[in-house]
Amino acid sequence: MKKKLLLILMLCTMSLVVSKTSKAELFGLSGYTLNNGMRLIVIPNHKAPIAKHMLWYKVGAADEKIGKGGSAHLLEHLMFRGTKKIKGQDFNRIMEENGADSNAFTSQDMTVYHQFIDISRLELAMFLEADRMKNLTIDNKSFETERQIVFQERKQVVENNPLYRFHEAVQRAFWQTHPYSRPITGTEEEILKLKIKDVKSIYKKYYNPNNAILVIAGNIEPDVAYKLAEKYYGAIPPHGKSNNKLPAENVGQTSISLSMKLPDIEISRVLRKYAAPSYNSGKEQIYAYMVLSKYLGEGETSKLYDNLVVQRKIATTISTDYNYTSLGGGSFTISATPAKGVTVNALLREIDDAVTSALKNLNNQELERVKTQMLTGLVYVKDNPQDAAQIVGMLALAGMSDAEIENYADNIKQVSLADVKNAAMMLQKPAQVEGIVEPEGDKR
Repeated sequence: MKKKLLLILMLCTMSLVVSKTSKAELFGLSGYTLNNGMRLIVIPNHKAPIAKHMLWYKVGAADEKIGKGGSAHLLEHLMFRGTKKIKGQDFNRIMEENGADSNAFTSQDMTVYHQFIDISRLELAMFLEADRMKNLTIDNKSFETERQIVFQERKQVVENNPLYRFHEAVQRAFWQTHPYSRPITGTEEEILKLKIKDVKSIYKKYYNPNNAILVIAGNIEPDVAYKLAEKYYGAIPPHGKSNNKLPAENVGQTSISLSMKLPDIEISRVLRKYAAPSYNSGKEQIYAYMVLSKYLGEGETSKLYDNLVVQRKIATTISTDYNYTSLGGGSFTISATPAKGVTVNALLREIDDAVTSALKNLNNQELERVKTQMLTGLVYVKDNPQDAAQIVGMLALAGMSDAEIENYADNIKQVSLADVKNAAMMLQKPAQVEGIVEPEGDKR
C-alpha cells in the first residue's frame, strides 16, 4: 500500500459521545448513534489483534422497482469499481496488500460489506468504506462489465444448480405478491435491461449513514471505535431515506402443493414451508419458535434427525430452519431427502408421524437440554469476532435494540414448555407450500 495513504489515516481525538447504551452480559456490546443518524455497535474482544468490520445497508432486492430486478446486487458489484480517491479496482488491491479478507453480499432486506483484518488496518478499512459510501463513481464501462458478470453469474447459478429453480419456485409460491417472491439476482431478462440510472437511484436513495448500521467486533475499545466512526462516517451528511418494510399480509392464507421433475439431479427432496412470526411481526413469539426448530431439526442430535436418519434410516437428511429476521415476515421450513427406496410421499407421511412423536415426548427435561445447547452455542459465537459481528448485525437490522440483543440469551432461557407447544400448533395445519422435486424420468 502507498505510504501516502497510510499517512492520512491518523487516529482522531474527538471525545463527543452520543446515546451510549449500558453494557450487558451476552456480547458486552456498546451502542452509539452518530451525529448523522448512523448506528454503531462495538463488540470488544481482546483475545487476538483482529477485527471484523461490517457495514449493513438497509436495502436489498425487495426494495427494487418492478422490472428492475438485480439492481441492488449489481450495485454491490459496482461498489468495488472505484471512487474519485480510490480508482478502478484499487479497493480490492489495497485490501489484499493489507491482508484483509474483504467481501460483500446482497439479500432481500440488506446489502452488507465486510472486512476481517488485523486491528492495525481497521482505520484503513473505515476510510475506504466511508469513501465509497459517499463518493462512488459509476461509468459506462464499469457498468457494462459488471452487468455482464452478474448476468453470467445468474446463468451459471441456474444452469449448474437445477435446485435453484426449485427453491425460486417455492419462494414465488410462498410469498406470492410480496417483493420477496422475486429472485435476489433478478431474472436474466431484467439484468440485461438494467440501466446506470437504476443502480444510481438505489445508491442515492439508500446508501447513506442514516440507513446503515456499522458493526465492529474485535480488539478495540468502544470509545476508540466511536471516535474513528465519527472521523470517517460522521462527516457524511444524512440524506435519502431510512428503510422500513411492513410484513406481508397475504402469507399464510393459502396452501400450495408444488411438484417438479428436473434434469441433472439424482436425489429427490421434499420441503414444507410455514408462515411464522418474525421479529418485525411478532417479537414476543420468536424465541419459542427458535427452541422448537432446534429441538426438531437443527443438528444430528435433533429429534427428527435421530428418528428418521439415525434410527429408522428413512431419510438421508432432514433439517428445520426458522427465519425470524426478515423484515417482511418469518418462515419455518422442514426439508428432507428420502433414503434409497423410499418415495417422497412415504417420507412426508413419516415426517408427520415423527413430528407428532417428538412433540408428544417434549417435556421440561428435554426443553432444558435444548436450551442449554443453544446457550452453549452462543458462548462460542461471543468468542469469535466474525460470528459475533454477523449475528449482532443481523439482529440489529431486523430491528432489535442494543438491550434486546444483549437479552437474547435471557429470552431463550425464559421460554416455557407451553410456549413451545403453542408454537408447534403451526405444524398441525397444512404448510403454506409443500414442495417436491424429483429427478426427471423418476416413475415413483
